[in-house]
Amino acid sequence: MSVMQNAFAEMPEGTTITEEAARFVETVTFEDIPEEALTIGKRCLIDALGLYVAGSEEHSVHILAQEAEYVGGREESRLLGSTLRVPAAMAARVLGTAGHAHDWDDSQVSIDPAHIYGLLTHPTIPPLSSALVTAQSLGAVSGRDFMLAFLTGFEVECKISEWMLPRHYMQGMHSSGTVGTIGAYAAAAKLLGLKGDELRWGFGIAASFAAGIRCNFGTMTKPLHVGRACENGVTAAMLAKRGFTADPNAFDGPWGFMAVQGGGASPEKLSQGFGKTWTIVNPGVSIKPYPCGVLTHPTIDLMLKLVSEADVQPEDIDTVTVHAGSNILKPIRYPIAQNHLQAKFSLPAALSMIALARQAGKVEFSDDFVASDAMQDMQRRMRTELDPEIEAQGFDKMRSRITIRLKDGREISGWADERYRGGPENPLSDSEVEDKFRSCCAGVLEADQQDALIAQAWAVLDMTDAGQLADSLQ
Repeated sequence: MSVMQNAFAEMPEGTTITEEAARFVETVTFEDIPEEALTIGKRCLIDALGLYVAGSEEHSVHILAQEAEYVGGREESRLLGSTLRVPAAMAARVLGTAGHAHDWDDSQVSIDPAHIYGLLTHPTIPPLSSALVTAQSLGAVSGRDFMLAFLTGFEVECKISEWMLPRHYMQGMHSSGTVGTIGAYAAAAKLLGLKGDELRWGFGIAASFAAGIRCNFGTMTKPLHVGRACENGVTAAMLAKRGFTADPNAFDGPWGFMAVQGGGASPEKLSQGFGKTWTIVNPGVSIKPYPCGVLTHPTIDLMLKLVSEADVQPEDIDTVTVHAGSNILKPIRYPIAQNHLQAKFSLPAALSMIALARQAGKVEFSDDFVASDAMQDMQRRMRTELDPEIEAQGFDKMRSRITIRLKDGREISGWADERYRGGPENPLSDSEVEDKFRSCCAGVLEADQQDALIAQAWAVLDMTDAGQLADSLQ
């Protein structure tokens, strides 16, 4: 078989994915959403609102906000951190980047061993940002319609991500930037009431906009992938509404999105359909306890357990060795992090935070903390090693073990819990989600403002104008 033939060998013949996605977006109603999906959706909303606030402090977001203010335009949606209103797509770029700036937003879960665990999309920020800015541009969108649009985009995004072959991510595409564009488009299209050909053209526009490459992990551009996904999804919906055309079958065939960006789709999964089972419920979503790549989380929890139970002090540590598979060690690629962006993809950095502070949150994932002498010294005591036994077990779970060698010659070791904290098998409680929200907002919003925003989110279905959530972020 030639290289050209092999590139398309796994895209099933005669698929109708685009048509089915459009039918779902057009016809799904609020009553179709399971109660559990709404409950989890509110948790994701609270999580994301806190992340928008935390992201508003980031230099990368300030640059984008300055650019939006400089360009100006129609006064449609609130510019994060400002009293100004700017075009909805531009507001989405800033909001989406802020939501992903700390790499603290939720992660899609897959139970398919073919998918390297933790390497699907961050599902909430693209459709939620899109829904929020679009709701503001339309005015007086009810909380029910807002959540319908958000969860519609969430479902379309996750199903496309799940069905596309894992080659998409493994060859270097960043799913939250690529498939996130699809989710953002679906949310905006639902609020704009797109139907028929216009709806399918919009998917084609969004599929051509979809972009993001993993070499930018650890830089400002990684969260910009998500910001651009939000911006491009909104733009695709607005263009389609004006009659801008595209291929109406952009997810299908040898030149479609799934074949070109991922090498095809899994034929056995396509029968799942959209909204038959909602991905946010099954297999679920992971709300992150730490602001870094989810692949590090079980190892961070293990490090915290080991140093806490043995009361290990920073000066006691000689070396720490992390044994893991390539599914963790390749993406989490910085041996010594120099700043907070690199630290999000560095096991030595995350474990050094635990060794020094016994926590790894917003304060620790800051440039000042990461660049400190103590952090730089501690990171140099950390080692990562590929473990053949772990590698042989496959990539359906995030497996790792740690050995801490103390200066007195003693060793402390253990295995990470595969039921990682924050995942569907071991979720954060509602109060823990609220605590995370408050830690994100610390230093930006006063306590009473935090309380009010949490209350708004829990009662979002009763809101007559969900766009007011954007005002409460300021």
